[in-house]
Amino acid sequence: MDSEVKPKRAKMSSLEQLKKFTTIVADTGDFESIKLYKPTDATTNPSLILKASLMERYQNLVQKAIEYGNKIGSSEIEKIEEAMDYLCVLFGCEILEIVPGRVSTEVDARLSFDTDKSVKKALKLIKLYEDMGVGRERILIKLASTWEGIQAAKILETKHEVKCNLTLLFSFAQAVACAEANVTLISPFVGRILDWHVANTDKKKYAPKEDPGVISVTKIYNYYKKFGYNTLVMGASFRNIGEIKALAGCDLLTIGPSLLKELENDSEEIQLHLNAEKAKNEKLEKLNINEPTFRWLLNEDAMATDKLSEGIRKFAADAVSLEKLISKQINV
Repeated sequence: MDSEVKPKRAKMSSLEQLKKFTTIVADTGDFESIKLYKPTDATTNPSLILKASLMERYQNLVQKAIEYGNKIGSSEIEKIEEAMDYLCVLFGCEILEIVPGRVSTEVDARLSFDTDKSVKKALKLIKLYEDMGVGRERILIKLASTWEGIQAAKILETKHEVKCNLTLLFSFAQAVACAEANVTLISPFVGRILDWHVANTDKKKYAPKEDPGVISVTKIYNYYKKFGYNTLVMGASFRNIGEIKALAGCDLLTIGPSLLKELENDSEEIQLHLNAEKAKNEKLEKLNINEPTFRWLLNEDAMATDKLSEGIRKFAADAVSLEKLISKQINV
């Protein structure tokens, strides 16, 4: 009897391997990309919503939001604001039809230094979701990691059972303050940390394990696990798949479509780099953070100060661009 020739087993893609160690989150407002790469969760921000709103295939959502704004708002400013909030929630609801987990929806970056208004806006977004039949357990409210944003998250988590994702996080001080506030999730920006070092130092290329963004997230992850914080770490803003692979084992990683595609087409074996049990043996000292300490440590970190303010300005500018897009079709 002829021996049967068994077909060669196809190698598992790097993306599929990564999913064994880490929850993968799609960093996009494009539903087609989310369907393609099958992440657990998805996250959006003003820049991603603006980009998606300019696509022909999402004009129906933009029109729905404008109709809502015209109906609810009494002045032009109110109509635009209502349409903006509704559009963000519409995108979130569509995304939740695709992903099994949660979607992150961002509070207007222009409220980054106002705790009370951030809380009010977050609760409004949650109510819009609930009015559309989506429970708050499937929503993460994104806030900038300013002192005021972190305090807003603390209020939302403790008093309103609203889970938060603290974004634009570049420093260890921001991370510790978030953990002390017991927020659900943080999103340290790996690639933007790298960008700053490339622009402001003589070194222009980094191996993945030497990447300053990778080092920052690794330290935060180890600190959280060593001291038993419940806050999860979601690495974000990647520049290459080497950074992503170097953070295998991180609680979550949020990845844009182009890098998801690279990982899908790559078959290099993924090694576990971040490990909660190993982290408990790290030699790290506990840091106690209050507002003066937070502000001083952030001030002393030129990279974090630069990138936080730059990120807020960029998200605010994209929110203004989205408002202008909507204002052209608002009934005055």
